[in-house]
Amino acid sequence: MFIESNFLVFPEGEVQEIEHQLQFNQIVDMNGRPVSLPLPTHKMIVYRVSKMQNKESRGEMSHYYHLELVRGEELFSLTLR
Repeated sequence: MFIESNFLVFPEGEVQEIEHQLQFNQIVDMNGRPVSLPLPTHKMIVYRVSKMQNKESRGEMSHYYHLELVRGEELFSLTLR
């Protein structure tokens, strides 16, 4: 039996398991769900997948998605105008 797991790694170091895979540079919400663009408002907390790491051990593959917080000007550029 082979198990695949997916994890978010937040900038502060906290790790959270999710049920789906993500893509590099994808914009996600606090729970790791992909966010459709443009954002409805700039008053959202969103992250970008900045690094992907795979760790393989016997019978298991773990995918780690490292996140960075989207801030300021960049956040405004992702919203409706």
